[in-house]
Amino acid sequence: MKRNDIVGVDQLVPVLGGRMVCYVNLDNAATTPPLRAVVDAVEQFLPFAASVHRGTGYKSRLSTAAFEDAREAVGHFVGADQERDVVVFTKNTTEAINQLARTLALADDAVVLTTMLEHHSNLLPWRHRATTVCIRARLDGSLDEDDLDDQLARYGNRVALLAVTGASNVTGVVPPIHRLAGKVHAVGGTILVDAAQLAGHRPIDMLAHDDPGHLDVIALSAHKLYAPYGSGALVGDRQLLDVDPEPRGGGTVRAVTRTDVVWADLPDRAEAGSPNLLGAIAFAAATRRLSAVGLSTIADHEQQLATYARTLLAELPDVKVFGASRAELGVISFTVARSDPRLVAAVLGYEHGIGVRSGCFCAQPYVHHLLGLDGDAVERWVGEARRGDLRAAPGLVRISLGCYNDRGDVDRAVEALRCVVTGDIGGTYRQQLDGSFVPIEWDRDSSATAAPTAKRGATSARHRRRSDWHVAAPGRFIPTWRSPL
Repeated sequence: MKRNDIVGVDQLVPVLGGRMVCYVNLDNAATTPPLRAVVDAVEQFLPFAASVHRGTGYKSRLSTAAFEDAREAVGHFVGADQERDVVVFTKNTTEAINQLARTLALADDAVVLTTMLEHHSNLLPWRHRATTVCIRARLDGSLDEDDLDDQLARYGNRVALLAVTGASNVTGVVPPIHRLAGKVHAVGGTILVDAAQLAGHRPIDMLAHDDPGHLDVIALSAHKLYAPYGSGALVGDRQLLDVDPEPRGGGTVRAVTRTDVVWADLPDRAEAGSPNLLGAIAFAAATRRLSAVGLSTIADHEQQLATYARTLLAELPDVKVFGASRAELGVISFTVARSDPRLVAAVLGYEHGIGVRSGCFCAQPYVHHLLGLDGDAVERWVGEARRGDLRAAPGLVRISLGCYNDRGDVDRAVEALRCVVTGDIGGTYRQQLDGSFVPIEWDRDSSATAAPTAKRGATSARHRRRSDWHVAAPGRFIPTWRSPL
């Protein structure tokens, strides 16, 4: 993938002091920038955009055909069986998994297995549906398959579902999903793969339905596939997903009377309301472009770049990288000794124009495990969180690579981290109750740059007044105002 295939790859952004620098996006695990092919596909179709399904005008007929073509493209991208599987469009992976959790038929004594590696979106929805058992993670962050075997032996045919990530958004660990599928199928269960982090970085093949390693259901998001237009998908066995719809409304029915309803066939019955046509077109365009480049080629590039990044990070004093030592996915989480992860991320962003993420990345139990936090430590910060104070929340700093990143991006990030490690920090940072850090100089400097009209990083007077700590010197925190909470 060439860098100019990505929109905004060399975008100038303001940094502290009033300079403008080329932005380096190393936060691809959160959202990827759009492919130029995706933007072109959307722009080319816009003059023809109209209502989908049932319209008789030319534009409506064309829109319907484009929408269904997009459905076929997404199914092909993940190796779905075009006859036995169905692609249901959603807003994102979170909605897809919640939709499945609300509608999946489960026996009263059913057990759903999840894992310690999961994003909250593949953990919380199941807690309200069935007895949920969380498979442990090893010290290096990989899945403990021995524990999975023990739980499968313990619960046997009560195991209705294994809900597992295809790739961790914290450590880049890639569980052996096809092997796991074989294990859960052996006890009569099914497997759901949260492919949000996997789909844009590795080839996916659901395999034939009679293959023991077949993936029954997968969920994925277009915004992590270089198509941030608000579309996602739930792809899976048509019989498994053929249930009463939730939500219900326009498009989900064949007939309605005052007392009765006849539901439409899949996928219509699972897609209430007007669909996100442009999102589906963008989604399909992204899958076609990524397939043309080759997911294996992308995987090789990102793996080499991740190995390079890990090598440079290992040379920095006081930097600790978490997860397996070998690169799997291009997701690298770390800490800097004696530095709050959110401060590190703020310095990289405000002073160097480098976008990373900090915190627990919507995978708090997993991060707690990686950090080795005991129950008392977790309960203490959860108690503060209940009072609305997130300043003491544990966390990591995360670099996540995309197909367009190169060694120059990694070099800039590592040099910026070297500044943090050596105390070369230019701003005076104030911490907000939500845990984030903002330099007190930002409002003054940002107003003097050619930045967008809204002041980036500006906070309300109420939030500034409720701040509690700021960095007066590198590594030194001084109380400025104590919240009454």
